[in-house]
Amino acid sequence: MRIHQWVKNLFIFLPLFFAFKMDQIPSLVADVWAFIGFCFVASAIYIINDWNDVETDRLHPEKKNRPLASGAVGKTEALFLTAGLLVIGIAIYTFLLNQSALMLLLSYFILNILYSLKLKHIPIIDICIVAIGFVIRIFIGGVVTDTPLSRWIVVMTFLLAIFLALGKRRDDVAIFDKTGDKVRKNVDGYNLIFVNAALIIVSAVMIVSYILYTVSPEVTERNGNNLYITSFFVFVGLFRYLQIIYVEDRGGNPTSIFLKDNFIRIILLLWGISFFVITKYYR
Repeated sequence: MRIHQWVKNLFIFLPLFFAFKMDQIPSLVADVWAFIGFCFVASAIYIINDWNDVETDRLHPEKKNRPLASGAVGKTEALFLTAGLLVIGIAIYTFLLNQSALMLLLSYFILNILYSLKLKHIPIIDICIVAIGFVIRIFIGGVVTDTPLSRWIVVMTFLLAIFLALGKRRDDVAIFDKTGDKVRKNVDGYNLIFVNAALIIVSAVMIVSYILYTVSPEVTERNGNNLYITSFFVFVGLFRYLQIIYVEDRGGNPTSIFLKDNFIRIILLLWGISFFVITKYYR
């Protein structure tokens, strides 16, 4: 089920956060239900993906320890668990949320099934599908709370997801260069020169996009002219992540990095505090 990956689904809360509506209890409750239902469906997709990738996962130094790849869990048990997770997740969206959210959830499910079966083997398309998945998360957060999405949050979410996906692909390419094992069928479509260049381009565009967001008329009118100061933490956080990828050579698991790297966690905390203080008291 990869419960540690559920942290990705916190993107559902971003529309409410950036709209400064986290204190609106009905909207927050709707987001919580959306988060729970999405987590169940996402876990079902992870199981389907692992079912498909059993053989290639056994070649990966870390993925070989996954339950299906290692043989710790049988395919019958995995099938029943997948069905149960899907039923619960879809039921939450059907009976507790709205039809638009359900359609987005089903779109995410179908897209990721196609990804698991075929699209993840197509270079560039694979990372774009991952990024679209994150964008769907924020659209769900928007529709369940009736919160309009700004173009900036969509652009920055897409760019951040592309950045993280490229970090994972770089790890796959590095493993192939060292061992000759293809942990992904599409590894031939990438090399270190291409991935490194793409990472630098995306990180640069991401920083510029965030700065433009903080000084955009729609933001300054509502939150004043000082939000650009939080760009410092975005800049430092991205540099730390690039350091992890290039210097420490461990960009293959973004979730683990965000959960375990103290530097990243402190920067995220400081960014959140500074964002709140500036928008609340220094507009």
